[in-house]
Amino acid sequence: MKNIKKVFLAVLALAMLLSLAACGGTKGSGAVTTVESGKLHMATNAAFPPYEMVKDGGGFEGIDVEIAAKIAESLDLELVVDDMDFSSVITAVQSGKSDIAMAGLTVRPDRLENIDFTSSYATGKQVIIVKEGSEIQSADDLEGHMIGTQEATTGYIYCSDTPENGGFGEDSVIAYTNGATAVQALISGKVDCVVIDNEPARAYVADNPGLVILETPFVTEEYAIGVSKENTALTDKVNTVLKALIEDGTVQSIVDKYIKAG
Repeated sequence: MKNIKKVFLAVLALAMLLSLAACGGTKGSGAVTTVESGKLHMATNAAFPPYEMVKDGGGFEGIDVEIAAKIAESLDLELVVDDMDFSSVITAVQSGKSDIAMAGLTVRPDRLENIDFTSSYATGKQVIIVKEGSEIQSADDLEGHMIGTQEATTGYIYCSDTPENGGFGEDSVIAYTNGATAVQALISGKVDCVVIDNEPARAYVADNPGLVILETPFVTEEYAIGVSKENTALTDKVNTVLKALIEDGTVQSIVDKYIKAG
């Protein structure tokens, strides 16, 4: 009976070890748990060039995609890009459907209530796109005009806020699913300007003659990686890898690949 009990306990211990190994812990990632074993799921909105976009032949590319791939590689994980509406990116991480969120995410108090953030890896600027010859020459001229933005972005949050907080009120802002749609609304005259991040703005203006970016930025902000509050081990690991990638110049080389000086 004692021998049978010993065998039973040994089998039970082995089963527990196998169970733990199958719960997302992966080689080289220490105590890190991911939503799918061996993979790092990145929630993003792949309509935000040059940070994330769909390649002509399929798949994804961009600054965030390449940085995330380097992070996954360092953790011995395979990167999986989960493309979705921007408004769903934070929710995907919060609910455990994705491991990290990289979509030109700005750290804001309201977002910190739902997810944690790593240290910053890039600086972004919210800028104003207008038609050539527009009477809008700076942010001071936005009052009384219809503003187009991408839904759930900081551009929308800033512009739709109350005048007391520096915004223009919800009635002055139209939120679109993505930046490209907002720009098309500007071209067709549905809005008078578009407030969006600088690098996507540059790409949209380059593709649409007759549009210009105002010289004065609307606001400057820092981008970081969002991680579930329930996965502090992953946040710590990503921060460690990110710090190394910044220090050895990898992040800057990726940024320089997509963003040319001037």
